Amino acid sequence: MTSNPTLGRYHLLLASDGRPMQHGWWQAEATARRKFARWIGENGSLPDARITLTDEETGQQLDEWPDDSPIVVGGPP
Repeated sequence: MTSNPTLGRYHLLLASDGRPMQHGWWQAEATARRKFARWIGENGSLPDARITLTDEETGQQLDEWPDDSPIVVGGPP
C-alpha cells in the first residue's frame, strides 16, 4: 500500500520478463480499468508481459492479465 497521498488509489503495473516497465495511478476505479484494458492492447506482446490492477487503499489485487486461473472444462461428473 502507498504512503504517498498524492498518488491515486488504483495502481496499474506493467512488468515484462519480471521487471517493472510502467506504473500508473488513478483516483477513479473506472478510469484505471479502462487503462488496464488499453495497456493489454498496447503492451500484451511484450515478452512475459504481466499487468496488474491493485487497490492501494485495501491492498487487494483487483485484476491481472494474463489471468492465471485454472480453466475448468466440463462440469462435475
